[in-house]
Amino acid sequence: MTAAAAPTPTVVVGAGPLTVEDVVAVARHDAPVHLDDAALAEVRRTREIIRGLAGETRPHYGVSTGFGALATRHIPVDLRHRLQRSLIRSHAAGSGPEVEREVVRALMLLRIATLATGRTGIREETLRTYAGMLDAGITPVVHEYGSLGCSGDLAPLSHCALALMGEGEVRDADGTRMPAADALAAAGLTPVELEEKEGLALVNGTDGMLGMLCLALHDLRELLVVADVSAAMSVEGLLGTDDVFAADLHTLRPQPGQAVSAANIRKVMAHSPIRESHRTEECTRVQDAYSLRCAPQVAGGARDTVEHAARVAGFELASAVDNPVVTPDGRVESNGNFHGAPVAYVLDFLAIVAADVASMSERRTDRFLDVSRSNGLPPFLADDPGVDSGHMIAQYTQAAIVSEMKRLAAPASVDSIPSSAMQEDHVSMGWSAARKLRRSVDGLARVLAVEVLTAARGLQLRAPLAPAPASGAVVEALTSAGAGSPGPDRFLAPEIEVAHRLVTDGTVRRVVEQHTGPLA
Repeated sequence: MTAAAAPTPTVVVGAGPLTVEDVVAVARHDAPVHLDDAALAEVRRTREIIRGLAGETRPHYGVSTGFGALATRHIPVDLRHRLQRSLIRSHAAGSGPEVEREVVRALMLLRIATLATGRTGIREETLRTYAGMLDAGITPVVHEYGSLGCSGDLAPLSHCALALMGEGEVRDADGTRMPAADALAAAGLTPVELEEKEGLALVNGTDGMLGMLCLALHDLRELLVVADVSAAMSVEGLLGTDDVFAADLHTLRPQPGQAVSAANIRKVMAHSPIRESHRTEECTRVQDAYSLRCAPQVAGGARDTVEHAARVAGFELASAVDNPVVTPDGRVESNGNFHGAPVAYVLDFLAIVAADVASMSERRTDRFLDVSRSNGLPPFLADDPGVDSGHMIAQYTQAAIVSEMKRLAAPASVDSIPSSAMQEDHVSMGWSAARKLRRSVDGLARVLAVEVLTAARGLQLRAPLAPAPASGAVVEALTSAGAGSPGPDRFLAPEIEVAHRLVTDGTVRRVVEQHTGPLA
């Protein structure tokens, strides 16, 4: 019987910018949220400013006017609550498959964080109900299509706001789909009757694309460590050299990620009897193929891109994105901060590097299977080549994923399409960039899993020579889980899924670090 997991620490919202780790904790691990008292005081203060504007005869966008291309119409007082309801109902116009629970929870958390800045003019009770919905595990049904990434992730955020009003559909904490009103009642929450400005405040944000960026950053940081592990196992199994990973060589080109990647590979290959077996004058190979020799340059460049994207995410996490906003000195100003371009650009950039890291991984796998390049291993690592096909089709699977990832690397952010009667005549497509990045991150994990599985079999076929202790720990983890052993052909798909699980649940990294110490 395993010990109970420690409770996830509470994430405080409003005391300062959230972090990527905060977003992951709430979105993926259901960490509870707490609204900071000082933030709530600022929310109350700025709400009074909006109340003051509501009584003026001069029109104020989102308070006493329509929206977008309809902003020229002045809305009388007796229609303003209807105006806010109509905004949410009409904008909750998504279509297609449901978006993943963790994405919706990330989106909700980030909208709550902006509301808690006090820059939106929302009421305290509206904010508290939204946070209560998140804490209760109520997840609005949000659809794949509907956001252009400008004026915020409008449709996704509107589906969440609709649930806050007690309308539309949600899933409860157990995943059961039901009417929002029923879920709110079961959680002891009262549906919100929106007042002036609140509808806009709930939908004008980059929260969907930013939430997916945060989740991708977390996952890519982990997968790039695995990419170093799989590269090291492949270099070792293919009788490559670790000399090219020497620290002094990488100081000649001081790209920070490259040095980190090379250091990781050195650690994984340390004390390898397989490597030592060909450190002789009889070994005539002068240098290895690029997919082996240049692994730190590619994975390192990917690392640096991830950190650039994290810097952009950090700026966005510190932002209060709404239109109009209530400035700290009490002005209510229209602005364009809802445009998702900065986030969209890095989402596209990450899809590019994910595809390239996967492409190099697939090339290393292919070398194991080609008898002319594998340095003495049987064709396709098969037990009885011709009768058995070994890992031949596992590489096909990799190739199919890599090919799709290359297509997904085509940028969404250059594909603006005008909307709202040309009022919104340039949009970011950041939501679309984020959606395809999620598919790319999943693809990278699967490609690396096949390389790990193939490299493990290659290392085992070098017996009686033993692999490095770190590589051997990965081989043992795979074989203990029922995958990776040489032998006659068997149903391979389940073994690939085992490898994928060990890659994504952190097992591969964990067993390696038991021998190498922490990898960066």
